[in-house]
Amino acid sequence: MPEPTAPRSFWAVARQPRVVGLLVLFLLAAAVCARLGVWQLDRAQQRAELAAQQEAAELEAAGPEGVGVLLPPQSSFPGELVGRQAWVEGEYDPEGQLLVENRALDGRVGYLVLTPLHVTDDGTQGASWADLSGAPVLPVVRGWVETPEESAALDPPDGVVRLTGYLQASEAAGQGGSAPGLTDAISTGALVNEWGGPMYSGYLVLLSSDPAQPSAAEGGPAQLPRPMIEGGTGLNLQNLFYALQWWVFGGFAVLLWVRLVRDEAAGGKRRTRGDGTGIAGLPDPTEIDPPGSTSTS
Repeated sequence: MPEPTAPRSFWAVARQPRVVGLLVLFLLAAAVCARLGVWQLDRAQQRAELAAQQEAAELEAAGPEGVGVLLPPQSSFPGELVGRQAWVEGEYDPEGQLLVENRALDGRVGYLVLTPLHVTDDGTQGASWADLSGAPVLPVVRGWVETPEESAALDPPDGVVRLTGYLQASEAAGQGGSAPGLTDAISTGALVNEWGGPMYSGYLVLLSSDPAQPSAAEGGPAQLPRPMIEGGTGLNLQNLFYALQWWVFGGFAVLLWVRLVRDEAAGGKRRTRGDGTGIAGLPDPTEIDPPGSTSTS
């Protein structure tokens, strides 16, 4: 009966040149898998960005629609309307104008200029508010300023204006403003208490105005970019799944090397145990008498 082989330590086996060579090979395979995973992740981001650009182009090509046609007053705001171009006519109420605190533009923190618009036409000739208490109010974000002092020169145009802009959903109610004339959220539920109603469940981010308001170069508010659906530029799931697959394969290559070293350190699958049985308690084939032989024991 062969003598049982004493197990060796993991690190004693791992330091053997042959095993080190296998480690280098497996690490190279893992590196290739990791790089392929990163490539797939980049592809996922590129495809998501392309989808967002195509969506924006389709919305731009559709042109503006009346606010009331897309979103009647006091109706819920559908998520697909975020960033949709719309037009509306009405008169600004400069007395109700607010500055929304802590809003960033191009890496700078400042204020949004939020002005109520008393609507005279939202594309429905008044049909959208025929059963309501009166003409609705639409919150309009006219742009961005860096300091509250700039708002002194931000009076809106007088008379009836025709506005084109991007729709955005109402925000959750905030804590209010730190001073009169300031607020920390564009919440139509809170604004209706201050401006009166009826009111739309979203607001308009101004793109153009007729008559025009002063541009940023002329002391007016800076124009804001088109709103985007939160998470709308998320990763393409198919490419993300492929990236995860490659990373799993890379991790499996390293785990395979660890398993090989552990098996060899334990004596290998063909080593025998000290009680004369093989792996998993099976008899050692060298101890089994062939058919027709006579035992000498």
